[in-house]
Amino acid sequence: MTCNKLKLNDDKTEVLLIHPKNKPLPPSVPSSISVGNSDIKLSSSARNLGVIFTDTLSMDKHITNICRSANTEIRKISSIRHLLSFDATNTLVCSLILSKFDYCNALLTGIPQHLTDKLQKVQNTAARLIFRAKKHDHIQPLMQQLHWLPISSRIIHKTANICFNSFTDPHFPVYLSELLHPYTPSRQLRSSTDSRILSTPRTKTKTTGDRSFSFSAPTLWNQLPHPIRHCKSSSTFKKSLKTHLFKSAYNT
Repeated sequence: MTCNKLKLNDDKTEVLLIHPKNKPLPPSVPSSISVGNSDIKLSSSARNLGVIFTDTLSMDKHITNICRSANTEIRKISSIRHLLSFDATNTLVCSLILSKFDYCNALLTGIPQHLTDKLQKVQNTAARLIFRAKKHDHIQPLMQQLHWLPISSRIIHKTANICFNSFTDPHFPVYLSELLHPYTPSRQLRSSTDSRILSTPRTKTKTTGDRSFSFSAPTLWNQLPHPIRHCKSSSTFKKSLKTHLFKSAYNT
């Protein structure tokens, strides 16, 4: 690092050693790693581009952080709700709260249901805030009127958009294109030809392997209806996909 005129910032450097949740690190693993002249201690969590990763990739700390931040914004908006119109409140909630749910939410694919429920509870509170509804009022009519997708559908929406861009965007990132591969059947049959099917690799574990982008993204993408996967433009795809997920979520 000295030869390249670089210096390690100890305050901003974190080392995360990933391991299965049911297999803690053995005692032989050192508690720190030497980088140049600095010793960096192993951490149980690390932040990267605003996302908090734990050493078991459970995403629980990240979701807790989202909920805490979103609830803070809800309390602030609630204190001035009587001064705001319906549209103004809706705009504030979408920009300050829903944006937190959508940021890097493709990383939340396959997380346990109880973690998704934590985010959904906060989204429900935000919807009630807009309508000034009571705590125990039924949430589904409010969500439908706002035309909001639930958390699980928002995750699918983001992942599917990434897959669509892999087919249509010539500048699609290489680090993602290396994880997505078009499916090539062993025999070319006219009745089964579909140029927008992705190959799904085999995984060894359900908890982490099935959550990997290379497995979860093709799985979600291949489950979409044929007309949606073959949309011509990004705007048409997003509109068709949201309509499909909205109908599936609310059985409309």
